[in-house]
Amino acid sequence: MSVQLESVSRRFETGRARVWALRDVTLSIPPGQFVAIMGATGSGKSTLLHCAAGLDRPDSGRVWLAEREIGRMRERRLTRLRRDRVGFVFQAYNLLSELTVGQNVLLPSRLGAPLVRRGDVARVLDAVGLGGLERRPVGELSGGQRQRVAVARALVTRPAVVFADEPTGALDPTTGGQILGLLRQAVDREGVTVVMVTHDPRAAAISDRLVLLRSGRVVVDGPTPSDEGTIAARLHAVSVGAGAGNPVAGDGHGRRTAHGGRGADFTAGQAVGRMAARPLWNPA
Repeated sequence: MSVQLESVSRRFETGRARVWALRDVTLSIPPGQFVAIMGATGSGKSTLLHCAAGLDRPDSGRVWLAEREIGRMRERRLTRLRRDRVGFVFQAYNLLSELTVGQNVLLPSRLGAPLVRRGDVARVLDAVGLGGLERRPVGELSGGQRQRVAVARALVTRPAVVFADEPTGALDPTTGGQILGLLRQAVDREGVTVVMVTHDPRAAAISDRLVLLRSGRVVVDGPTPSDEGTIAARLHAVSVGAGAGNPVAGDGHGRRTAHGGRGADFTAGQAVGRMAARPLWNPA
């Protein structure tokens, strides 16, 4: 699924102050691309993700999902589009603690999303390292385990696009590598579009395209550098303001042809490779 933003701006009122979270952001993300969005705290990363996913409405500009302008959609139709074709990984997990792991993963299907097979639930839980915990109450899980449940829930419905806000933020390097491997696999094998907010250059290194924000503006947009050190250096330069007046325009097609091309750069690169070798879903 393609994702497009045209001249998107978003502001918030805090007392008497007006804060611009996004300023004139334009991005075009083709289907089957893995995009990492980075920037300092308060740069607008999560706001960009929420506007792109239709969870928040910009004050100006337009947003398209699958070539449909969502700003013109009625709320019910937009909700149906998100339910049927979009997967979300929220920074705060957004799980129901009174339900079991399996029930949380099945929740989108219970709310009307495409039918999920029981076998797919077990498979995706095994893939995120939670095999055998399907009946465990979510309230008994650690933060890292809850994050993995959230990833499983996002992937189990076979979405066309996944929006992920810090999907590895609560995870150790090995488990984080496994989760990134699943997202990479979804892109390479299923043609899923992934838009991921992250602060970690190691996580960003597995993406096809890197977008850096500063004060709500896109200041770097292009193919992801081949090593995490370069990513970290660019992020630091943007965060302190270097080059902010000289945006680097990408062609929007910094896509890698070889699976896992960035997996070796991640600390848990071997885990990425292992996950890539295992099917996430049964053939339809």
